[in-house]
Amino acid sequence: MPKPIARSKTRKAVSKRFKITATGKVLRSHASRRHLMGSKNAKKKRQLAKSALVDETDVQRIKANLPFA
Repeated sequence: MPKPIARSKTRKAVSKRFKITATGKVLRSHASRRHLMGSKNAKKKRQLAKSALVDETDVQRIKANLPFA
């Protein structure tokens, strides 16, 4: 009986942190949103709430850990 081909599993930590769009871009959330929010003004909090694109140098590594996305 032939040996089955090993499939790469999804890294769950990566899947929780990043999202891949329909066009293949990788989105991330901004830092500095966990605590000490009282000292930040409303404009800064609104801007931090939006998604940001991951730098091109990291996209390959992230997509390698998300084989089914």
